[in-house]
Amino acid sequence: MRLILIAAAVSLLLSMVGTPLAIRIFARRGYGQNIREEGPSGHYDKKGTPTMGGTVIVIASLCGYFTAHLVSMVSFDSDPPTASGLLVLFLMTGLAVVGFIDDFIKIYKQRSLGLRSGAKALGQLIVGAVFAALVIRFPNAYALTPAETRLSFLRDFGPSIGIIGFTLWVLFFIVGFSNAVNLTDGLDGLATGATCLVLAAYVLIGNWQLRNSCTSVGFGPNCYWVRDPLDLAVVAAAVLGACLGFLWWNAPPAKIFMGDTGSLALGGVIAGLAFTTRTQLLLVILGGLFAIITMSVIIQVGFFKLTGRRVFRMAPLQHHFELSGWAETTIVVRFWLIAALCVAAGLVLFYVEWMPK
Repeated sequence: MRLILIAAAVSLLLSMVGTPLAIRIFARRGYGQNIREEGPSGHYDKKGTPTMGGTVIVIASLCGYFTAHLVSMVSFDSDPPTASGLLVLFLMTGLAVVGFIDDFIKIYKQRSLGLRSGAKALGQLIVGAVFAALVIRFPNAYALTPAETRLSFLRDFGPSIGIIGFTLWVLFFIVGFSNAVNLTDGLDGLATGATCLVLAAYVLIGNWQLRNSCTSVGFGPNCYWVRDPLDLAVVAAAVLGACLGFLWWNAPPAKIFMGDTGSLALGGVIAGLAFTTRTQLLLVILGGLFAIITMSVIIQVGFFKLTGRRVFRMAPLQHHFELSGWAETTIVVRFWLIAALCVAAGLVLFYVEWMPK
């Protein structure tokens, strides 16, 4: 628990202090947001707001995680970083690099589109493929690897889908959730707040799996075969602290945007946590808001191609309500409530499944 608290506190402090510094640096260099002409007219006032704030989230998260482990090792508690934690952080950082390139091109060329969709997807696939190749390696003393080549909901289930099938599943999941958070990042604080709720759930899940790990409580029917549950909770806490500190400045009216640097990174970290905690399909419930917003885009595009008509005034879904006259803060708070309900439903399922039969 001390590791979790140190990681969260350090990343929160660094993010709170570092974000206004980043705002001044980015504003001085002209790293401002460009607004799509076809977007809601109310967004034009946001043009020039500093972007690429996701760099602060990533740096603060990494500092919080490694500081917590450094303090632990200095105090002789012997809690070094683990393969599971490092791989999730690698996934977050790798996708942040892809997002940073995308953001920088937007700024450099002064347009609302950065990397071409193919180049952006290729970057996500490369990072995801490396993660998929490494996450089934590094067995510990109990022959547990950070992830298994099986599907999981609340635990692993069913037969192995093979290395190729697992790699494709990882790529689909990582690209899907990193883009889902990216689509959600359309209003001030919306994606940051929703991600905070999912990360808080993973702090609880990792801590619960630690307390009920098969390697610590014995091989009972309800124990969890997870390689490094404590370190995964530390990762989630570090990123949660960084997001909370950033949200202070990103809440409406936002002083800075996370950009693709942040949204791709956050989508990657929650996808990585899902694989390493064996809760891949549970993430669809925990991150229900991201799934709903992504589905709104799929429905809008599919229906328009079939009929030439639109289901929503504009997609993603949050912009439909903007054009319907809802205030931005109203949409953000209500969507946070939806995200909270999804997280609550996911945690209830997680606990009910564990309860002794």
